[in-house]
Amino acid sequence: MKSEYHFQVRWGDTDAAGIVFYPNFYKWMDDATHAYLADIGYPSSQLFAEQQIGVPLLEANCIFKRPLLFEDKVVVQSYVEELHNKVFKIKHVFLKGEQIAAEGYEVRAWTSFKEKPKAQPIPDIIREKMLPQVEIVEG
Repeated sequence: MKSEYHFQVRWGDTDAAGIVFYPNFYKWMDDATHAYLADIGYPSSQLFAEQQIGVPLLEANCIFKRPLLFEDKVVVQSYVEELHNKVFKIKHVFLKGEQIAAEGYEVRAWTSFKEKPKAQPIPDIIREKMLPQVEIVEG
């Protein structure tokens, strides 16, 4: 399953040179991950309210290829690139028109917050929705 998150760069997202300040890419990857979960039928707010499940960030990386500027319209395409028992790696591709502006990923753990936070196996029903473009990695 590939999800698309759309946004327009705001003035406050840019630095003094008028180029997007790099931490914003990480904020947008986070937004895109939550949009992805909603698109597969499991919004983060619902998961937490009903099951006390969250997906905390374990690792993030982003490679910048072209600058984004004020008022640029951007699409972030996101898909699960790796699916482990309790952890998934979600890839994010930032597109400005047909050009790739940046590529990044996040590694997240399926985590219960019922007591102390503890990683849990990703339920099969959710794994199936993440699977179409995924290579399953054991471990």
